[in-house]
Amino acid sequence: MTTRNEYIEQLKKNLDHWNSDLAKWEAKAKVAKTDMRIEYEMRLDALRKQREEATAKLKELQATSGDAWKDLTAGADAAWASMREAFDKATSHFK
Repeated sequence: MTTRNEYIEQLKKNLDHWNSDLAKWEAKAKVAKTDMRIEYEMRLDALRKQREEATAKLKELQATSGDAWKDLTAGADAAWASMREAFDKATSHFK
């Protein structure tokens, strides 16, 4: 099992990668045709919401001490898995 700090660092790394992808897609949405822009914005809004949920779980993990962080990993893993799935789907859509 990884340590708390390793776990948090991996989550931060994933979040940074997703933020980078999201920024690229937001730029692409700005130059899209009107009908596509609406669809892009809807998808981006959903991704932003999931990113906020994942970020909240990360902050919650960072605020824990001792072994209490292990109790929060199940919820964090679920939030991150949902985020990863959404980003994987968006990646195929935005390319």
